[in-house]
Amino acid sequence: MQYQIKGTPFPVVVCRLNAGETMACQKGAMAWMSPNMQMATNAGGGIGKMLSRAISGESIFQNNYTAQGGPGEISFASTVPGQILAVEISPSKTIVAQKSAYLASEMGVKLEIFFQKKLGAGFFGGEGFIMQKLSGNGMAFLEIDGSVVEYDLAKGESMVVDTGYLAAMDATCSIDIETVSGIGNALFGGEGLFNTRVSGPGHVWLQTLPISSLAGALIPYIPSKG
Repeated sequence: MQYQIKGTPFPVVVCRLNAGETMACQKGAMAWMSPNMQMATNAGGGIGKMLSRAISGESIFQNNYTAQGGPGEISFASTVPGQILAVEISPSKTIVAQKSAYLASEMGVKLEIFFQKKLGAGFFGGEGFIMQKLSGNGMAFLEIDGSVVEYDLAKGESMVVDTGYLAAMDATCSIDIETVSGIGNALFGGEGLFNTRVSGPGHVWLQTLPISSLAGALIPYIPSKG
């Protein structure tokens, strides 16, 4: 499989498959394809996997597209303004991503739910108690809100991230929460009561425009009914 990511601020990843190769994707992710791409919708591993995807923010069913009779092309489009992140998943490279980050992948990539081990990080860290875990082998494509900024954190090194700005991280990283110091800072600083602390070792992908922040910025400009 070869791919090329095009467009901004609504990007698309164009994948070129050899005959017999298959891509899996989230429901509604396919934008266009060559006529020889054959679609098959399935539960992607049974009832357990269906429930896992539903809990982690994805659709219950998964679409698979296979190139029949020769090479084929298929494109997957982002649903929000931002970037499409390509990550090579391997036994030594497992990542954890925000809910609904998954866009598409090669068939060797396994999508599972990931529970925050620390309740505080789940309830107050802004990333949610449940995230997505991608493991196995193959290329995976994730949706990033806004632009992506990447960091490598050494063991013992950490970064404080505001709510919603953590897009993905290596599974070797860990997250926890910390309260904003000072009553005045917490109440009037506009940053909320909690921040997320991401600790290494591992790679971290941050996003510049969480969809929740975009939605909040647009609310004043949406006419109210009545």
